[in-house]
Amino acid sequence: MTNLKFAERQSGVTVSYLMPKRIVCEKNTLRSALLLTERPRQAVLNDDETAVIKKGGYVIFDFGAEISGGADIVIKRTARGAYMRIVFGESVSEAMSETGVKNATNDHAIRDTLVKVTSWQHFKTWSTGFRFLKLEAVNEDIHISGVQAAFEYRDLEYKGSFECDDALINKVWQTGAYTVHLNMQEYLWDGIKRDRLVWVGDMHPEISVILAVFGDVSVVRDSLDLIRDNTPGNGWMNGYASYNMWWLAIHCDWYMATGDFEYLKEQRNYIFEMLNHVLDCINSDGTHNIERRFVEWSSKDTKEENAGMQAMLVRGLKYGARLCGILNNEALRASCLNAVKRLRTQHYEYAGNKQIAAMVSLTDMDDSKKISDTILKKNGAEGISTFWGYYTLLALAKTGDCKAALDIIRNYWGLMLKFGATTFWEDFDVSWTQNAAPIDEPVPEGMNDLHGDFGKYCYKQFRHSLCHGWAGGPTAFLSRCVLGIECIEPGFKTVRINPQLGGLQWVRGKYPTPMGCIEVYHEQSGGGVISEISAPKGIKIIKD
Repeated sequence: MTNLKFAERQSGVTVSYLMPKRIVCEKNTLRSALLLTERPRQAVLNDDETAVIKKGGYVIFDFGAEISGGADIVIKRTARGAYMRIVFGESVSEAMSETGVKNATNDHAIRDTLVKVTSWQHFKTWSTGFRFLKLEAVNEDIHISGVQAAFEYRDLEYKGSFECDDALINKVWQTGAYTVHLNMQEYLWDGIKRDRLVWVGDMHPEISVILAVFGDVSVVRDSLDLIRDNTPGNGWMNGYASYNMWWLAIHCDWYMATGDFEYLKEQRNYIFEMLNHVLDCINSDGTHNIERRFVEWSSKDTKEENAGMQAMLVRGLKYGARLCGILNNEALRASCLNAVKRLRTQHYEYAGNKQIAAMVSLTDMDDSKKISDTILKKNGAEGISTFWGYYTLLALAKTGDCKAALDIIRNYWGLMLKFGATTFWEDFDVSWTQNAAPIDEPVPEGMNDLHGDFGKYCYKQFRHSLCHGWAGGPTAFLSRCVLGIECIEPGFKTVRINPQLGGLQWVRGKYPTPMGCIEVYHEQSGGGVISEISAPKGIKIIKD
Protein backbone atom coordinates (compact mmCIF):
# COMPACT_ATOMS: atom_id res chain seq x y z
CA MET A 1 0.00 0.00 0.00
CA THR A 2 1.61 3.31 -1.07
CA ASN A 3 -0.81 5.84 0.45
CA LEU A 4 -0.34 5.08 4.14
CA LYS A 5 -0.49 8.22 6.30
CA PHE A 6 0.45 7.36 9.85
CA ALA A 7 -0.05 4.47 12.17
CA GLU A 8 -1.39 3.80 15.64
CA ARG A 9 -0.76 0.62 17.66
CA GLN A 10 -3.62 -1.25 19.27
CA SER A 11 -3.66 -4.85 20.51
CA GLY A 12 -0.80 -5.90 18.23
CA VAL A 13 -2.60 -4.48 15.21
CA THR A 14 -1.54 -1.30 13.43
CA VAL A 15 -4.06 1.27 12.18
CA SER A 16 -2.97 3.36 9.20
CA TYR A 17 -4.98 5.92 7.27
CA LEU A 18 -5.41 5.70 3.51
CA MET A 19 -6.72 8.24 1.05
CA PRO A 20 -9.22 7.05 -1.56
CA LYS A 21 -7.64 6.45 -4.96
CA ARG A 22 -10.60 7.45 -7.11
CA ILE A 23 -14.32 8.06 -7.23
CA VAL A 24 -16.05 5.19 -9.02
CA CYS A 25 -19.40 6.90 -9.49
CA GLU A 26 -21.55 9.57 -7.81
CA LYS A 27 -24.95 11.24 -7.86
CA ASN A 28 -26.08 14.66 -6.64
CA THR A 29 -22.72 15.84 -5.30
CA LEU A 30 -20.63 19.01 -5.33
CA ARG A 31 -16.82 19.24 -5.20
CA SER A 32 -16.44 15.53 -4.41
CA ALA A 33 -12.92 15.51 -5.92
CA LEU A 34 -11.75 17.45 -2.84
CA LEU A 35 -12.01 14.19 -0.92
CA LEU A 36 -9.29 12.64 -3.08
CA THR A 37 -6.77 15.17 -1.75
CA GLU A 38 -5.10 15.02 1.64
CA ARG A 39 -7.37 16.53 4.29
CA PRO A 40 -7.01 16.95 8.06
CA ARG A 41 -8.70 14.28 10.16
CA GLN A 42 -10.34 17.13 12.03
CA ALA A 43 -13.13 19.61 11.33
CA VAL A 44 -11.76 23.18 11.02
CA LEU A 45 -13.91 26.26 11.70
CA ASN A 46 -12.57 28.46 8.90
CA ASP A 47 -12.38 25.72 6.26
CA ASP A 48 -15.12 26.49 3.74
CA GLU A 49 -13.89 23.96 1.16
CA THR A 50 -16.08 20.94 1.61
CA ALA A 51 -17.59 18.30 -0.57
CA VAL A 52 -21.36 18.11 -0.51
CA ILE A 53 -23.54 15.06 -0.87
CA LYS A 54 -27.00 16.40 -1.50
CA LYS A 55 -30.13 14.76 -0.12
CA GLY A 56 -30.63 11.48 -1.94
CA GLY A 57 -27.16 11.62 -3.46
CA TYR A 58 -24.14 9.39 -2.95
CA VAL A 59 -20.49 8.89 -3.79
CA ILE A 60 -18.58 5.58 -4.10
CA PHE A 61 -14.85 5.63 -3.33
CA ASP A 62 -12.20 3.11 -4.38
CA PHE A 63 -9.24 2.65 -2.00
CA GLY A 64 -7.28 0.70 -4.60
CA ALA A 65 -7.04 -2.64 -2.82
CA GLU A 66 -8.97 -4.80 -0.37
CA ILE A 67 -8.32 -3.80 3.24
CA SER A 68 -9.45 -4.75 6.72
CA GLY A 69 -10.78 -1.86 8.76
CA GLY A 70 -13.35 0.90 8.56
CA ALA A 71 -13.97 4.45 7.42
CA ASP A 72 -12.73 7.65 9.07
CA ILE A 73 -15.13 10.48 8.23
CA VAL A 74 -15.11 14.20 9.06
CA ILE A 75 -18.44 16.02 8.67
CA LYS A 76 -18.36 19.82 8.54
CA ARG A 77 -22.03 20.67 8.45
CA THR A 78 -25.49 19.14 8.16
CA ALA A 79 -28.99 19.64 9.54
CA ARG A 80 -30.18 18.20 12.83
CA GLY A 81 -31.62 14.74 12.43
CA ALA A 82 -29.51 13.94 9.36
CA TYR A 83 -28.74 10.34 8.49
CA MET A 84 -25.91 8.97 6.37
CA ARG A 85 -26.03 5.51 4.85
CA ILE A 86 -22.62 3.82 4.88
CA VAL A 87 -22.09 0.79 2.65
CA PHE A 88 -18.83 -1.14 2.35
CA GLY A 89 -18.17 -3.39 -0.62
CA GLU A 90 -15.53 -5.88 -1.64
CA SER A 91 -16.77 -5.18 -5.17
CA VAL A 92 -18.37 -2.11 -6.70
CA SER A 93 -21.61 -4.02 -7.12
CA GLU A 94 -21.66 -4.94 -3.43
CA ALA A 95 -21.15 -1.29 -2.48
CA MET A 96 -24.18 -0.50 -4.68
CA SER A 97 -26.29 -3.35 -3.27
CA GLU A 98 -29.37 -3.35 -1.05
CA THR A 99 -29.48 -5.51 2.07
CA GLY A 100 -31.53 -8.63 1.41
CA VAL A 101 -31.07 -8.45 -2.35
CA LYS A 102 -28.70 -11.01 -3.90
CA ASN A 103 -27.90 -12.26 -0.39
CA ALA A 104 -26.35 -8.96 0.73
CA THR A 105 -26.08 -9.34 4.50
CA ASN A 106 -24.46 -7.91 7.61
CA ASP A 107 -23.19 -11.32 8.74
CA HIS A 108 -20.11 -11.24 11.02
CA ALA A 109 -19.47 -7.52 10.36
CA ILE A 110 -21.79 -4.60 9.63
CA ARG A 111 -21.31 -3.51 6.03
CA ASP A 112 -24.52 -1.57 5.38
CA THR A 113 -26.24 0.66 7.93
CA LEU A 114 -27.73 4.09 8.68
CA VAL A 115 -25.78 6.40 10.99
CA LYS A 116 -27.15 9.56 12.59
CA VAL A 117 -24.68 12.37 11.92
CA THR A 118 -24.24 15.95 13.06
CA SER A 119 -22.14 19.03 12.30
CA TRP A 120 -18.45 19.15 13.31
CA GLN A 121 -18.41 15.39 13.73
CA HIS A 122 -15.35 13.19 13.31
CA PHE A 123 -15.95 9.46 13.68
CA LYS A 124 -14.44 6.12 12.83
CA THR A 125 -16.71 3.25 11.86
CA TRP A 126 -16.66 -0.42 12.80
CA SER A 127 -14.35 -2.87 11.01
CA THR A 128 -15.09 -5.04 8.00
CA GLY A 129 -13.38 -6.12 4.79
CA PHE A 130 -13.73 -3.77 1.84
CA ARG A 131 -12.21 -1.92 -1.07
CA PHE A 132 -15.15 0.30 -1.97
CA LEU A 133 -17.09 2.72 0.24
CA LYS A 134 -20.46 4.29 -0.51
CA LEU A 135 -21.60 7.36 1.44
CA GLU A 136 -25.21 8.37 0.89
CA ALA A 137 -27.08 11.43 2.22
CA VAL A 138 -30.44 9.98 3.21
CA ASN A 139 -32.63 12.90 4.31
CA GLU A 140 -30.44 16.05 4.41
CA ASP A 141 -27.48 17.58 2.55
CA ILE A 142 -24.18 16.59 4.20
CA HIS A 143 -20.99 18.68 3.91
CA ILE A 144 -17.91 16.46 4.26
CA SER A 145 -14.36 17.72 4.73
CA GLY A 146 -12.52 14.40 4.84
CA VAL A 147 -12.82 10.67 4.13
CA GLN A 148 -10.10 8.11 4.73
CA ALA A 149 -9.91 4.39 5.36
CA ALA A 150 -8.68 3.16 8.74
CA PHE A 151 -6.59 0.19 7.65
CA GLU A 152 -6.00 -2.46 10.35
CA TYR A 153 -3.14 -4.91 9.92
CA ARG A 154 -0.15 -6.46 11.66
CA ASP A 155 2.96 -4.49 10.81
CA LEU A 156 5.14 -7.40 9.71
CA GLU A 157 8.18 -7.72 7.48
CA TYR A 158 7.71 -9.86 4.38
CA LYS A 159 10.82 -11.94 5.02
CA GLY A 160 10.08 -14.50 2.33
CA SER A 161 9.99 -13.64 -1.34
CA PHE A 162 9.42 -15.16 -4.76
CA GLU A 163 10.27 -13.90 -8.25
CA CYS A 164 10.41 -15.59 -11.64
CA ASP A 165 10.27 -14.74 -15.33
CA ASP A 166 6.43 -14.88 -15.35
CA ALA A 167 4.89 -11.62 -14.06
CA LEU A 168 1.48 -13.23 -13.47
CA ILE A 169 2.95 -15.94 -11.25
CA ASN A 170 4.80 -13.25 -9.29
CA LYS A 171 1.55 -11.35 -8.77
CA VAL A 172 -0.21 -14.51 -7.58
CA TRP A 173 2.51 -15.08 -4.96
CA GLN A 174 2.20 -11.49 -3.73
CA THR A 175 -1.60 -11.56 -3.68
CA GLY A 176 -1.72 -14.83 -1.74
CA ALA A 177 0.68 -13.41 0.83
CA TYR A 178 -1.38 -10.22 1.16
CA THR A 179 -4.64 -12.17 1.44
CA VAL A 180 -3.33 -14.13 4.43
CA HIS A 181 -1.70 -11.02 5.91
CA LEU A 182 -5.06 -9.22 6.04
CA ASN A 183 -6.56 -12.14 7.98
CA MET A 184 -3.81 -12.00 10.61
CA GLN A 185 -5.75 -9.78 13.01
CA GLU A 186 -5.82 -10.42 16.78
CA TYR A 187 -6.48 -14.01 15.73
CA LEU A 188 -6.02 -15.76 12.41
CA TRP A 189 -9.34 -15.34 10.64
CA ASP A 190 -10.80 -17.03 7.61
CA GLY A 191 -12.19 -13.83 6.10
CA ILE A 192 -12.12 -10.14 6.99
CA LYS A 193 -15.71 -9.39 5.91
CA ARG A 194 -17.48 -12.66 6.66
CA ASP A 195 -15.99 -15.59 8.56
CA ARG A 196 -14.10 -13.43 11.03
CA LEU A 197 -13.61 -16.70 12.92
CA VAL A 198 -10.82 -19.16 13.66
CA TRP A 199 -11.44 -22.30 11.57
CA VAL A 200 -8.70 -24.82 12.27
CA GLY A 201 -8.94 -26.71 8.99
CA ASP A 202 -8.84 -23.51 7.00
CA MET A 203 -5.75 -22.43 8.96
CA HIS A 204 -3.51 -25.06 7.40
CA PRO A 205 -3.02 -23.35 4.03
CA GLU A 206 -2.87 -20.00 5.84
CA ILE A 207 -0.12 -21.21 8.16
CA SER A 208 1.74 -22.71 5.20
CA VAL A 209 1.74 -19.20 3.71
CA ILE A 210 2.75 -17.57 7.01
CA LEU A 211 5.77 -19.86 7.31
CA ALA A 212 6.84 -19.05 3.74
CA VAL A 213 6.37 -15.28 4.07
CA PHE A 214 6.65 -14.19 7.70
CA GLY A 215 8.10 -17.09 9.67
CA ASP A 216 7.19 -17.48 13.33
CA VAL A 217 4.29 -15.12 14.25
CA SER A 218 2.44 -15.22 17.59
CA VAL A 219 -1.01 -15.07 15.99
CA VAL A 220 -0.64 -18.74 15.03
CA ARG A 221 -0.12 -19.95 18.59
CA ASP A 222 -2.87 -17.66 19.88
CA SER A 223 -5.34 -19.11 17.38
CA LEU A 224 -4.38 -22.75 17.90
CA ASP A 225 -4.65 -22.31 21.66
CA LEU A 226 -7.99 -20.52 21.40
CA ILE A 227 -9.57 -23.52 19.68
CA ARG A 228 -7.83 -26.01 21.99
CA ASP A 229 -9.09 -24.19 25.07
CA ASN A 230 -12.64 -24.14 23.71
CA THR A 231 -12.74 -27.80 22.63
CA PRO A 232 -12.56 -30.70 25.09
CA GLY A 233 -10.05 -33.40 24.19
CA ASN A 234 -12.95 -35.76 23.42
CA GLY A 235 -14.71 -33.21 21.21
CA TRP A 236 -14.50 -32.06 17.59
CA MET A 237 -12.85 -28.74 16.78
CA ASN A 238 -15.24 -26.31 15.10
CA GLY A 239 -17.71 -29.21 15.23
CA TYR A 240 -15.90 -31.40 12.67
CA ALA A 241 -13.65 -34.42 13.24
CA SER A 242 -11.53 -33.54 10.20
CA TYR A 243 -10.55 -30.28 11.87
CA ASN A 244 -8.92 -32.21 14.74
CA MET A 245 -6.80 -33.83 12.06
CA TRP A 246 -5.82 -30.42 10.73
CA TRP A 247 -4.89 -29.22 14.24
CA LEU A 248 -2.49 -32.15 14.54
CA ALA A 249 -1.04 -31.44 11.08
CA ILE A 250 -0.53 -27.76 11.90
CA HIS A 251 1.25 -28.53 15.18
CA CYS A 252 3.56 -30.97 13.43
CA ASP A 253 4.35 -28.53 10.60
CA TRP A 254 4.79 -25.66 13.08
CA TYR A 255 7.21 -27.66 15.21
CA MET A 256 9.24 -28.69 12.17
CA ALA A 257 9.49 -25.09 10.97
CA THR A 258 10.13 -23.37 14.30
CA GLY A 259 11.85 -26.11 16.30
CA ASP A 260 9.89 -24.88 19.34
CA PHE A 261 9.77 -28.05 21.42
CA GLU A 262 8.62 -26.20 24.56
CA TYR A 263 5.44 -25.07 22.81
CA LEU A 264 4.81 -28.57 21.48
CA LYS A 265 5.24 -30.03 24.99
CA GLU A 266 2.45 -27.72 26.20
CA GLN A 267 0.10 -29.66 23.93
CA ARG A 268 1.26 -33.11 25.06
CA ASN A 269 -1.64 -34.23 27.25
CA TYR A 270 -4.23 -32.69 24.95
CA ILE A 271 -2.72 -34.40 21.89
CA PHE A 272 -2.80 -37.78 23.65
CA GLU A 273 -6.42 -37.31 24.78
CA MET A 274 -7.48 -36.22 21.29
CA LEU A 275 -5.77 -39.17 19.61
CA ASN A 276 -7.34 -41.66 21.98
CA HIS A 277 -10.74 -40.16 21.23
CA VAL A 278 -10.16 -40.51 17.48
CA LEU A 279 -8.89 -44.07 17.88
CA ASP A 280 -12.07 -44.99 19.77
CA CYS A 281 -13.99 -44.08 16.59
CA ILE A 282 -12.00 -46.42 14.30
CA ASN A 283 -13.47 -49.91 14.02
CA SER A 284 -11.48 -53.13 13.73
CA ASP A 285 -12.39 -53.49 10.04
CA GLY A 286 -11.08 -50.01 9.14
CA THR A 287 -14.46 -48.30 9.03
CA HIS A 288 -15.28 -45.50 11.47
CA ASN A 289 -18.36 -44.25 13.32
CA ILE A 290 -17.73 -40.51 12.90
CA GLU A 291 -20.89 -38.71 11.81
CA ARG A 292 -19.51 -35.16 11.55
CA ARG A 293 -17.46 -35.97 8.47
CA PHE A 294 -17.37 -32.67 6.60
CA VAL A 295 -14.00 -32.23 4.88
CA GLU A 296 -14.40 -29.63 2.09
CA TRP A 297 -17.36 -27.80 0.60
CA SER A 298 -16.98 -29.24 -2.90
CA SER A 299 -17.55 -32.76 -1.54
CA LYS A 300 -20.20 -31.98 1.07
CA ASP A 301 -23.01 -34.55 1.07
CA THR A 302 -21.52 -36.44 -1.88
CA LYS A 303 -20.21 -40.00 -2.10
CA GLU A 304 -16.68 -38.60 -2.44
CA GLU A 305 -16.93 -37.21 1.09
CA ASN A 306 -16.35 -40.72 2.47
CA ALA A 307 -13.01 -40.93 0.68
CA GLY A 308 -12.14 -37.45 1.90
CA MET A 309 -12.86 -38.31 5.52
CA GLN A 310 -10.88 -41.54 5.25
CA ALA A 311 -7.92 -39.61 3.79
CA MET A 312 -8.14 -37.01 6.55
CA LEU A 313 -8.14 -39.71 9.23
CA VAL A 314 -5.11 -41.39 7.66
CA ARG A 315 -3.35 -38.04 7.31
CA GLY A 316 -4.19 -36.92 10.85
CA LEU A 317 -3.23 -40.18 12.51
CA LYS A 318 0.07 -40.27 10.63
CA TYR A 319 0.79 -36.79 11.95
CA GLY A 320 -0.39 -37.96 15.37
CA ALA A 321 1.99 -40.92 15.28
CA ARG A 322 4.82 -38.57 14.39
CA LEU A 323 3.97 -36.27 17.30
CA CYS A 324 3.76 -39.24 19.68
CA GLY A 325 7.24 -40.26 18.58
CA ILE A 326 8.57 -36.76 19.28
CA LEU A 327 6.78 -36.70 22.65
CA ASN A 328 7.98 -40.22 23.62
CA ASN A 329 4.68 -42.11 23.71
CA GLU A 330 5.59 -45.20 21.74
CA ALA A 331 2.47 -47.15 22.71
CA LEU A 332 0.11 -44.48 21.38
CA ARG A 333 2.30 -44.04 18.31
CA ALA A 334 1.91 -47.75 17.52
CA SER A 335 -1.86 -47.54 18.03
CA CYS A 336 -2.09 -44.65 15.56
CA LEU A 337 -0.09 -46.52 12.92
CA ASN A 338 -2.16 -49.65 13.46
CA ALA A 339 -5.35 -47.61 12.89
CA VAL A 340 -3.86 -46.17 9.70
CA LYS A 341 -3.20 -49.70 8.47
CA ARG A 342 -6.82 -50.69 9.15
CA LEU A 343 -8.21 -47.57 7.50
CA ARG A 344 -6.25 -48.34 4.34
CA THR A 345 -8.18 -51.58 3.87
CA GLN A 346 -11.33 -49.62 3.00
CA HIS A 347 -11.80 -48.10 -0.47
CA TYR A 348 -14.21 -45.31 -1.40
CA GLU A 349 -14.97 -43.56 -4.67
CA TYR A 350 -13.27 -40.21 -5.21
CA ALA A 351 -12.93 -39.79 -8.98
CA GLY A 352 -15.61 -37.12 -9.27
CA ASN A 353 -13.73 -34.57 -7.17
CA LYS A 354 -10.25 -33.18 -7.83
CA GLN A 355 -9.76 -32.01 -4.25
CA ILE A 356 -10.55 -35.40 -2.71
CA ALA A 357 -8.47 -37.16 -5.35
CA ALA A 358 -5.54 -34.90 -4.47
CA MET A 359 -5.80 -35.77 -0.77
CA VAL A 360 -5.99 -39.48 -1.62
CA SER A 361 -2.78 -39.00 -3.61
CA LEU A 362 -1.00 -37.09 -0.85
CA THR A 363 -1.84 -39.81 1.68
CA ASP A 364 -0.55 -42.56 -0.68
CA MET A 365 -3.88 -44.34 -0.71
CA ASP A 366 -3.83 -44.89 -4.47
CA ASP A 367 -1.48 -44.50 -7.42
CA SER A 368 -0.49 -40.83 -7.43
CA LYS A 369 0.61 -40.76 -11.08
CA LYS A 370 -2.66 -42.29 -12.21
CA ILE A 371 -4.63 -39.76 -10.13
CA SER A 372 -2.61 -36.90 -11.60
CA ASP A 373 -2.99 -38.01 -15.22
CA THR A 374 -6.65 -39.08 -15.17
CA ILE A 375 -8.23 -36.65 -12.67
CA LEU A 376 -6.14 -33.69 -11.57
CA LYS A 377 -5.00 -32.56 -15.02
CA LYS A 378 -8.36 -33.18 -16.67
CA ASN A 379 -9.82 -29.89 -18.01
CA GLY A 380 -7.14 -27.81 -16.32
CA ALA A 381 -8.53 -25.26 -13.85
CA GLU A 382 -12.09 -26.58 -14.00
CA GLY A 383 -13.26 -28.19 -10.77
CA ILE A 384 -10.61 -26.54 -8.58
CA SER A 385 -11.51 -25.03 -5.19
CA THR A 386 -9.75 -22.11 -3.53
CA PHE A 387 -9.27 -24.09 -0.29
CA TRP A 388 -8.20 -27.61 -1.22
CA GLY A 389 -6.87 -26.40 -4.56
CA TYR A 390 -3.59 -25.97 -2.67
CA TYR A 391 -3.44 -29.72 -2.13
CA THR A 392 -4.23 -30.31 -5.80
CA LEU A 393 -1.10 -28.29 -6.62
CA LEU A 394 0.93 -30.30 -4.10
CA ALA A 395 -0.35 -33.58 -5.53
CA LEU A 396 0.67 -32.54 -9.05
CA ALA A 397 4.14 -31.55 -7.84
CA LYS A 398 4.42 -34.87 -6.01
CA THR A 399 4.40 -36.62 -9.40
CA GLY A 400 6.87 -34.11 -10.86
CA ASP A 401 4.26 -32.23 -12.91
CA CYS A 402 4.84 -28.72 -11.68
CA LYS A 403 4.06 -27.36 -15.15
CA ALA A 404 0.44 -28.52 -14.85
CA ALA A 405 0.26 -26.94 -11.38
CA LEU A 406 1.58 -23.61 -12.69
CA ASP A 407 -0.94 -23.67 -15.53
CA ILE A 408 -3.75 -24.12 -12.99
CA ILE A 409 -2.38 -21.21 -10.95
CA ARG A 410 -2.37 -19.00 -14.06
CA ASN A 411 -5.83 -20.04 -15.22
CA TYR A 412 -7.55 -20.08 -11.83
CA TRP A 413 -5.97 -17.70 -9.33
CA GLY A 414 -4.63 -15.61 -12.22
CA LEU A 415 -8.15 -15.31 -13.64
CA MET A 416 -9.36 -13.74 -10.39
CA LEU A 417 -6.65 -11.11 -10.81
CA LYS A 418 -7.77 -10.47 -14.40
CA PHE A 419 -11.25 -9.66 -13.10
CA GLY A 420 -10.06 -7.12 -10.56
CA ALA A 421 -9.15 -9.18 -7.49
CA THR A 422 -6.55 -7.74 -5.11
CA THR A 423 -7.07 -10.64 -2.68
CA PHE A 424 -8.16 -14.22 -3.33
CA TRP A 425 -11.74 -15.32 -2.85
CA GLU A 426 -13.64 -17.78 -0.70
CA ASP A 427 -14.68 -19.66 -3.81
CA PHE A 428 -14.33 -19.27 -7.56
CA ASP A 429 -15.31 -21.15 -10.68
CA VAL A 430 -13.78 -20.30 -14.04
CA SER A 431 -17.21 -20.63 -15.70
CA TRP A 432 -18.46 -17.61 -13.73
CA THR A 433 -16.33 -15.26 -15.85
CA GLN A 434 -18.32 -15.85 -19.04
CA ASN A 435 -19.99 -12.54 -19.95
CA ALA A 436 -19.03 -11.18 -16.51
CA ALA A 437 -17.88 -7.68 -15.61
CA PRO A 438 -14.79 -7.11 -13.42
CA ILE A 439 -15.45 -6.48 -9.74
CA ASP A 440 -13.88 -2.99 -9.76
CA GLU A 441 -16.47 -1.31 -12.05
CA PRO A 442 -20.28 -1.02 -12.11
CA VAL A 443 -21.85 -3.95 -13.95
CA PRO A 444 -23.09 -2.88 -17.41
CA GLU A 445 -26.60 -3.90 -18.41
CA GLY A 446 -26.62 -7.32 -20.05
CA MET A 447 -23.48 -8.57 -18.27
CA ASN A 448 -23.20 -10.91 -15.30
CA ASP A 449 -22.25 -9.65 -11.86
CA LEU A 450 -19.26 -11.81 -10.88
CA HIS A 451 -19.85 -11.12 -7.18
CA GLY A 452 -23.63 -10.80 -6.94
CA ASP A 453 -24.78 -13.50 -9.37
CA PHE A 454 -22.65 -16.48 -8.35
CA GLY A 455 -21.52 -18.59 -5.41
CA LYS A 456 -22.40 -21.89 -3.79
CA TYR A 457 -23.03 -23.57 -0.45
CA CYS A 458 -23.03 -21.01 2.38
CA TYR A 459 -21.26 -18.31 0.34
CA LYS A 460 -23.77 -17.33 -2.29
CA GLN A 461 -23.76 -13.95 -4.05
CA PHE A 462 -22.80 -10.95 -1.90
CA ARG A 463 -22.38 -13.10 1.23
CA HIS A 464 -19.39 -14.51 -0.66
CA SER A 465 -16.10 -13.31 0.84
CA LEU A 466 -13.57 -11.87 -1.61
CA CYS A 467 -10.70 -12.07 0.89
CA HIS A 468 -10.38 -15.56 2.32
CA GLY A 469 -7.16 -16.79 3.89
CA TRP A 470 -7.62 -20.39 2.80
CA ALA A 471 -7.23 -19.25 -0.82
CA GLY A 472 -3.60 -18.15 -0.41
CA GLY A 473 -2.19 -21.65 -0.99
CA PRO A 474 -0.34 -20.87 -4.26
CA THR A 475 2.06 -18.64 -2.30
CA ALA A 476 3.10 -21.53 -0.07
CA PHE A 477 3.21 -23.86 -3.08
CA LEU A 478 5.53 -21.61 -5.07
CA SER A 479 7.92 -21.19 -2.15
CA ARG A 480 7.86 -24.84 -1.18
CA CYS A 481 7.73 -26.67 -4.52
CA VAL A 482 9.04 -24.28 -7.17
CA LEU A 483 11.83 -22.83 -5.03
CA GLY A 484 12.11 -26.39 -3.73
CA ILE A 485 12.72 -25.65 -0.05
CA GLU A 486 11.78 -28.52 2.27
CA CYS A 487 12.43 -28.64 6.02
CA ILE A 488 13.91 -32.03 7.00
CA GLU A 489 14.96 -31.43 10.61
CA PRO A 490 13.09 -29.32 13.22
CA GLY A 491 13.99 -25.64 13.13
CA PHE A 492 15.31 -25.95 9.55
CA LYS A 493 18.57 -27.42 10.81
CA THR A 494 18.57 -29.61 7.71
CA VAL A 495 16.93 -28.52 4.47
CA ARG A 496 16.46 -30.32 1.17
CA ILE A 497 16.56 -28.16 -1.98
CA ASN A 498 14.75 -29.73 -4.91
CA PRO A 499 13.35 -27.10 -7.30
CA GLN A 500 10.64 -27.79 -9.87
CA LEU A 501 10.61 -24.95 -12.39
CA GLY A 502 7.69 -26.29 -14.40
CA GLY A 503 8.72 -24.48 -17.59
CA LEU A 504 9.88 -21.27 -15.91
CA GLN A 505 13.27 -20.07 -17.07
CA TRP A 506 14.45 -18.85 -13.68
CA VAL A 507 13.23 -18.35 -10.12
CA ARG A 508 14.70 -16.66 -7.09
CA GLY A 509 13.45 -16.24 -3.57
CA LYS A 510 13.89 -16.29 0.17
CA TYR A 511 12.42 -18.60 2.80
CA PRO A 512 12.48 -17.54 6.49
CA THR A 513 13.89 -19.88 9.14
CA PRO A 514 14.63 -19.37 12.86
CA MET A 515 18.29 -18.75 11.88
CA GLY A 516 17.58 -16.32 9.03
CA CYS A 517 16.49 -16.58 5.42
CA ILE A 518 17.58 -19.25 2.96
CA GLU A 519 18.14 -17.59 -0.41
CA VAL A 520 18.03 -19.50 -3.70
CA TYR A 521 18.35 -18.83 -7.40
CA HIS A 522 17.54 -21.54 -9.95
CA GLU A 523 17.92 -21.31 -13.72
CA GLN A 524 17.23 -23.65 -16.61
CA SER A 525 20.47 -24.52 -18.38
CA GLY A 526 21.11 -27.17 -21.01
CA GLY A 527 18.21 -29.38 -20.03
CA GLY A 528 18.99 -29.15 -16.33
CA VAL A 529 18.85 -26.63 -13.51
CA ILE A 530 21.76 -24.71 -12.07
CA SER A 531 21.34 -23.33 -8.57
CA GLU A 532 22.88 -20.76 -6.27
CA ILE A 533 22.05 -21.35 -2.61
CA SER A 534 22.86 -19.23 0.41
CA ALA A 535 21.90 -20.40 3.89
CA PRO A 536 22.57 -19.05 7.40
CA LYS A 537 25.21 -20.70 9.52
CA GLY A 538 23.86 -23.79 11.27
CA ILE A 539 21.68 -24.98 8.37
CA LYS A 540 22.72 -28.12 6.52
CA ILE A 541 21.70 -28.11 2.86
CA ILE A 542 20.92 -31.31 0.92
CA LYS A 543 20.70 -30.66 -2.83
CA ASP A 544 18.73 -33.22 -4.87
